Amino acid sequence: MPIIVNLDVALAKKKMRSKELAEAIGITEQNLSILKTGKARALRFSTLEAICKALDCQPGDLLEYRPNNSSTH
Repeated sequence: MPIIVNLDVALAKKKMRSKELAEAIGITEQNLSILKTGKARALRFSTLEAICKALDCQPGDLLEYRPNNSSTH
């Protein structure tokens, strides 16, 4: 998938553990793990907002678009 989730980088910058973030934003550690690994199929804006608030960052700090070189149009 060409959308890359850089949540680990943001957590490291804030010296915060996944468990702390999950508790702060009100989701399970398992759901946060799915998001961190890029396996999530969707992300609610309310969750994104809560993550940005907890980590004091912007959505662009967490999400990155990298097009696939092998894709055809």
